[in-house]
Amino acid sequence: MTKKGIIVIYLLVFGAIFLILFASILNFILTQIKLSQEKIAWHQSFNIAEAGINYYLWCLNNNVANECSLEKEYQDINGENIGKFQIQVETNLNCGQIISQNIVSTGRTYKFPNIKRKISIFYAKESVAKYSYILNSNVWVGNDHVIRGPYYSNGGIRFDGQNLSSVSSALNKWVCTSSFGCGPNGVGYGEGLCPPECQIVNKQCICPGVFSTTKNSNSDLFSFPNPVFDFEGITGDLAQIKNAAKNLGGIYLPPAKQINSRGQGWHLIFKADGTLEARIITKLSSTCGYSLEYDGFSLCGNAQNGYWQDNYFTITSEYTYQTFTIPSSCSVIFVEDNLWPEGTIKGKVIVASANLIDPNKETDVILNSNINYAGTGNDGLTLISERNIFIGPDSPNYMILNGIFIAQKGRFARNHYLNNLRESLTISGSIVSSGRVGTQWINLGGHIISGYKNRETFVDLNLLYSPPVFTPSLSSQFKIVRWEEF
Repeated sequence: MTKKGIIVIYLLVFGAIFLILFASILNFILTQIKLSQEKIAWHQSFNIAEAGINYYLWCLNNNVANECSLEKEYQDINGENIGKFQIQVETNLNCGQIISQNIVSTGRTYKFPNIKRKISIFYAKESVAKYSYILNSNVWVGNDHVIRGPYYSNGGIRFDGQNLSSVSSALNKWVCTSSFGCGPNGVGYGEGLCPPECQIVNKQCICPGVFSTTKNSNSDLFSFPNPVFDFEGITGDLAQIKNAAKNLGGIYLPPAKQINSRGQGWHLIFKADGTLEARIITKLSSTCGYSLEYDGFSLCGNAQNGYWQDNYFTITSEYTYQTFTIPSSCSVIFVEDNLWPEGTIKGKVIVASANLIDPNKETDVILNSNINYAGTGNDGLTLISERNIFIGPDSPNYMILNGIFIAQKGRFARNHYLNNLRESLTISGSIVSSGRVGTQWINLGGHIISGYKNRETFVDLNLLYSPPVFTPSLSSQFKIVRWEEF
């Protein structure tokens, strides 16, 4: 073999090796480029999916969701279409109203269509169930009361109970009067005295927006002054609720006198099977009770800075009018009269009491019995009264109330009934009251003489983002409650 032949063989061998190495390196480079491009596409697909979420949120909050496309192209900063997102919507509707939505947005690029990213979110509005209490007046929370949820008032707050969350007032200072256990007759604790936490100015006891005279409270969670709460903005739209009850598949009950000339109001008994027994009340007996406000009842005596009133709250004669099955598609009940509700709630139901026929009449709701949930895991009640929500004189010794209770123009309260002392009141939910809340009465010696000895309120977070339809919300805007990629 000649030297030229050997050289040719070497060239062929090394050339082949070079080609193999070059091809491998080139393939490695191309693979890395592709992987880099796929990784970029993977990130772009996420951005596209997220853009779909933001797009639909805009549609929802601007009330044009029905006009928005569920599939839309996505452009880069140069205006070129590089991919698209697809949106799937699962809506929680009742009476045609959106309560919440589960949204899945899938994003992909045109270059790598098999690389997809999916984002799932839960959209909803915050309801008034965020707070244990929302009040529009001054209030005194007794030292027996345990409140497990945010507490807010546009008025001043004397908070002697136990708070496990924030206590907030819109006021920096307020005048604490005798009805809140204060007075200008010297500094100290007791009737007519101005607590040391406050000060006497111009013969008035001036107190901080939120203060306490006990060691029960956590003052680190006191906050004042805060922006005034738009109380009217969080009350229910009674006309809208009535329309849904009459025309959208709910249950409407007219003034009882339209059916029976002796009608005094409606007694509603909720059953755990989802049915409702509606009774017409034909006779009520009165109990004389003391109230700090006059509510239109007949007077049964005189009292300084308050009223002894005949409270016609006790049912003595009634008859069954009809039994209803509460419709799941529009779980709305509107009563154009005074209302006595009780029983076990199945599903999520809103009940409203108001007289929208006669502008000179306003209705009340009276609670003489417990209100429980069936325990399905999807139960909830919103109870709205045009004026007051009263706990009656015949209420249980151990009373349980579940739900959101809204006294739009009046107050949530239990009047002072003589020799009418009860043991405990447990509320799981929220109280929204325009007027002063009170379910316990104390004499000059500091002893409980009427109402409930022990009171505890739990906020029900299950109703925060998924309440009954038409439950007032804290904002008109939907927000992202839960976000996940899968």
